[in-house]
Amino acid sequence: MNNESGPRHAQRRKGPPPAPSMEWAWFFDIDGTLVEIASRPSGIVVHRDLPALIEHLDALTGGAVALVTGRAISDVDDLIPLSGIHLAGQHGLEIRPSEGSGLSVANHAGDIERVRDELAVEIAHHPGLVLEFKGMSLALHYRLAPQLAGHAHRILAKLGKLYAPGFVLQKGKRVVELMPPGVDKGAAIRSIMTREPFAGRKPIFIGDDVTDETGFRTINEMNGYSVKVGAGPTVATCRLRNVTEVRDWLRKGLMDIEESECPGGIAP
Repeated sequence: MNNESGPRHAQRRKGPPPAPSMEWAWFFDIDGTLVEIASRPSGIVVHRDLPALIEHLDALTGGAVALVTGRAISDVDDLIPLSGIHLAGQHGLEIRPSEGSGLSVANHAGDIERVRDELAVEIAHHPGLVLEFKGMSLALHYRLAPQLAGHAHRILAKLGKLYAPGFVLQKGKRVVELMPPGVDKGAAIRSIMTREPFAGRKPIFIGDDVTDETGFRTINEMNGYSVKVGAGPTVATCRLRNVTEVRDWLRKGLMDIEESECPGGIAP
C-alpha cells in the first residue's frame, strides 16, 4: 500500500507539483512563499502581478483559494491588496471567509498585552530584535540579529510563563512566537476544507517554514499536494525552489488552462 503522507514518500519525491488544476482547493502561506521574506514584517515587497494572479486563480476556481499565514488578517489587508479571498491569520487563530464576515476563536486565558509591554522594555537595548504584536499572539523576530536567537527564546518563554501560562512557543525562520495552544495551520486548513467551495476538492498547500509542516501533514492525510518552497527537511511531497518559481509555476499553469479552454486567452 502506498502511503503518500509518510516521510519515506516525502524523501522520494523531489520535483514540483503537477500542473495546476482548477478543481483543487488552494492554500498558500505568504512570507517566503508568495513574497520574499524581509528583515522586518512590514518590509515585504509585493510583486506587481501577485494580487491579480491570486484573484484570477480565485475566480477560476469559484472561490476555492485561501491564504493561511502567521500574520494577522488586518496586517495582510494593509500589505496585500486582495479582495474576496479566504484568509486564516495568526496560524488559524482568526479565519475570515471570502464574504468578509470575520470569525475568531474564543479568547484564551492569558494577558498577552502584558507580555507585549514587558517584552518591549526587555528588548529596548537590542535594536536587532523586532516585536510584532498580532492581537491574540505575538512574534519576536531576530532576523536582523541571529546571534540573539537564544536570548529571544528565553525572554519570550519567561514572560509567557509569567503572564500567559498555557500559551506555547512556536519556532519559525529566525522568529519565535507566543500563542495559544492547539492552534496551527493544519487545523486551519482542515476547518476551511469543511466549507464551500473547498469541500470535496483535492487540496494543495504551498509553504516554506517550519510552521507550515502541520499544514503539509494535514494535506498529506487528505491525499492532496503538499509543496515545500526552498531547501530543508520536510514532510511535503513536492518542492519548488523559491518564490519566483512558485509564481512562474502558477502563472504558466493558468495560461495553459486558459489556452486549452479559450485559445488565445492570457492569464494576468
